[in-house]
Amino acid sequence: MEENEKDEQETDFEDTKSWIRDNLRIIISIIIVVAIAGGVYSYSKRSQAPAENKEIAEEQMEEEGTVEVQEGEETKAPEDQKKIAEEKKTAASDATSKETEGSFIETAGKGDGQTHLARRALANYLEKNPDSGLTAEHKIYIEDYLRKHSGAKGSVHIGTSIEFSKDSINKAIESSKKLNDKQLNNLHKYAVQVPSLT
Repeated sequence: MEENEKDEQETDFEDTKSWIRDNLRIIISIIIVVAIAGGVYSYSKRSQAPAENKEIAEEQMEEEGTVEVQEGEETKAPEDQKKIAEEKKTAASDATSKETEGSFIETAGKGDGQTHLARRALANYLEKNPDSGLTAEHKIYIEDYLRKHSGAKGSVHIGTSIEFSKDSINKAIESSKKLNDKQLNNLHKYAVQVPSLT
């Protein structure tokens, strides 16, 4: 009886071994597909997480009044954090906005480019002329329109000023309202990267 069980077990083992050998290509293909799908899923979650984490961290900092720590930067002693905060305030104070009768003049601070200046000009315009019909996608389009039509050449440095006429901002807004759904959907991927536009 024990020999019978042994024979059955050996037969089952041989059958399993034979089945694996016959289906090895299929098994390997399934493993590769699962690994690729897992990698794609992991990558998509990783690319979404930094934007969400940054937005949550910014909200917490505003509530708690804490100092922002950049990625890759070591946590510093409170004195160092105060110094970093003061440097950021100084850099932010370099950035200024000035309104004239027909335009907004935006002056760059540390880290600002033409798009940042166009964004500030649009925000200043919308503060005085609210338009609830504008989505984040519209605003991305308007920023780009203003950047391209500002007449500014070359790179932007701290203290560089660019003038954005109110007429140009108004034209950009009107132009953005003529975008079709396909164009707005295309702009969505850029809009989600700028949470402040919503």
